[in-house]
Amino acid sequence: MLRTVFFIFIFLSCFKGLSQYNFEGQIVDQQSEKTIYLSIIEDYRKFGRISMEQILKKTTTDSLGHFKFTGDNLNNENRIYRIHLDDCTEANTNAEHFFGSCEHSRSILFIANNNDTVIFPTSFANEALCEITSTNSKSAAFLNIDILKEEMAFDFSEFRSDANKKLNSKKWFKTFQELGENLNEPLAELYIFNFLSDKRNETYTYYLKDIGKTNYYNELGERLVSNYPNASFTDFYLNEINIDQQLANRNSPSSNYWKWLLPALLLFSISLNIFLILRQKRTSLNLHKESLAKLTEQENNIVRQILKNKTNKEIAAVMFISVSTVKTHINNVYKKLEVTSREEIKKRFQ
Repeated sequence: MLRTVFFIFIFLSCFKGLSQYNFEGQIVDQQSEKTIYLSIIEDYRKFGRISMEQILKKTTTDSLGHFKFTGDNLNNENRIYRIHLDDCTEANTNAEHFFGSCEHSRSILFIANNNDTVIFPTSFANEALCEITSTNSKSAAFLNIDILKEEMAFDFSEFRSDANKKLNSKKWFKTFQELGENLNEPLAELYIFNFLSDKRNETYTYYLKDIGKTNYYNELGERLVSNYPNASFTDFYLNEINIDQQLANRNSPSSNYWKWLLPALLLFSISLNIFLILRQKRTSLNLHKESLAKLTEQENNIVRQILKNKTNKEIAAVMFISVSTVKTHINNVYKKLEVTSREEIKKRFQ
């Protein structure tokens, strides 16, 4: 009871006009010298892990398990921060520890700015870093989202069929997106987006489909640009969503349609060329037959000799006729076939 009164007193005694942040909380009674870190998270893909480059400050708890961070060096715009309890000895601070998988580490994410007072009291079950009281109405948004994530996990685990997964994906994507818009805080929407688009989650496959169906993701980009135009996470989101939309388009049914259409067009083109070649040959053959039908037997003999590249004199010798007779037959062939030279005759019959 005394602890609750203590926190309420601190909370009511703070106000925004000081332009100074005050983040403090309670771990458990009689636990002193526990290391507490304050971190800022600019890369939303690192919500789930703790790394050295995020850390802004560290402190230790007093004899009552109380800790406090204060100052005026934070961003005046909302940003995502993490309070992280390090209950490990220095000998145990290995890679697992800093990537958030250490069993002795606990943390809480919250939204705040340089003017905020944020209190982290212990819960009724004496659990630390699981409740938030703040002058900023957006600070506890992540806690509300986490409650929905637990409900979603239950829905997915109740029935493992593909049909159930599809129905639940559609339901929960819409639920989370509506919640994000209602929170009126793009930073909270980034927290949701990071979860739904995580390649390790069952939601990723549906996310790639959803990104091609709804304009929500583009609208979130517009909200980020409007509220946080100079923030690195805004540029990162816009680049990532652009890549994902291209990936989704390549995997879409219309994309697969074009994959099949191009080979089909190639096959059609080859078939058409074969058809035209055969038709040309057939036309040439018919023309050849028609041309032969116009000529007398002697003129056909003359044509055959021309196709063998014989001269008039050679033709006369082979056919036992005079050269002048050969010339007469050739002139008749020219008229009947409507040609003017031996080369045209060769083209006609070859």
